Amino acid sequence: MENEGAGQGLHARVLESLGPAITAGEYPPGTILRTDELEERFEVSRTVIREAIRVLESMHLVASRRRVGVTVRPTEEWNVYDPRVIGWRLAGPDRPRQLRSLTVLRSAVEPVAAGLAARHATPAQCAELTEHAMGMVATSRGQQLDAYLVHDTAFHRIVLTASGNEMFARLGDVVAAVLTGRTHHHVMFTDPDPAAVTLHVQVAEAVRVGDADRAEALTREITVGAMAELDVLAP
Repeated sequence: MENEGAGQGLHARVLESLGPAITAGEYPPGTILRTDELEERFEVSRTVIREAIRVLESMHLVASRRRVGVTVRPTEEWNVYDPRVIGWRLAGPDRPRQLRSLTVLRSAVEPVAAGLAARHATPAQCAELTEHAMGMVATSRGQQLDAYLVHDTAFHRIVLTASGNEMFARLGDVVAAVLTGRTHHHVMFTDPDPAAVTLHVQVAEAVRVGDADRAEALTREITVGAMAELDVLAP
């Protein structure tokens, strides 16, 4: 029997192998995964396999049925908003299409969220937005992409939260996943586009002064630029 800490580590190892394999199409929809074969392959207990399967079920990647076993579900049934599913898809052969669909989603949501943020953001949220916009400026030169990512992710989370719309706010993890995926899979230029960095500063100012139309228009420019970058880096 594994102790609790070791069991969690083993369960994570199984999950980080099966999840990407399913999302990459190595186990096509309809494939039956047998727990006894998985136990043997990963050299872990049935408890560990069941825990990993339970997590995959929560993502709607697989379904467990008595007398049938664990079946890989059709792609259209997956929880495509789960940040782990997004991360696995970005790490696989579906990366360009996944980046594009996520960027289209951002294009539809973030400009509206920024306009709402200009109406509803608290003084504290305005201050945080400005702080992270200036952090993006400070880390935008000299190949500091990981440091830039911290500020970029925080900036967009605040815009979505400050919109006052709880549905938009819940997309913070989705946007964070796509920004992280772009950086970690090198779907960005060596340094961020200076024009895009400036636009973030201008969005923060538009939100601060309550100019909803300008905040929305500037954020739409950011998303248009992000799509244009994809056309070059991940066609």
